[in-house]
Amino acid sequence: MRRDGLLHADLVGLLAALGHGQTVVVADAGLPIPPGVRRIDLAVMPGLPGFLPVLEAVAGAMVVEGATVAEELAAGNPSLLGEIRKLLGPDVPLERVPHEELKRQSGQAAAVVRTGEFTPYANVILRAGVAFGPAGR
Repeated sequence: MRRDGLLHADLVGLLAALGHGQTVVVADAGLPIPPGVRRIDLAVMPGLPGFLPVLEAVAGAMVVEGATVAEELAAGNPSLLGEIRKLLGPDVPLERVPHEELKRQSGQAAAVVRTGEFTPYANVILRAGVAFGPAGR
């Protein structure tokens, strides 16, 4: 058993297997998960677990080189966008794309981690970096 950090076996395994440039999506309960993309379903009931605590746990357990959110999030929920930005830190580039493009890009992800979040557009694609070199320090 792990003493700290992530305890969910599937999440630990997923993050340990990620290579540089691969992506993982932390998603709300409604994001369609494309066929063939691994699903790690954490959703228990509406709001449980919430998007931000799951994002914090996943992003804290990996080197995040960049992230992508839907443009619609900025217009519909700027406070959530601010929380995502704060959580990822100022050194992680945050790209905005139309929601349809985010759904398309999620088809290339190593996995989608589905939360119980019911907030529209509460989705982020995290791109894995490396733990060595200037970016990983």
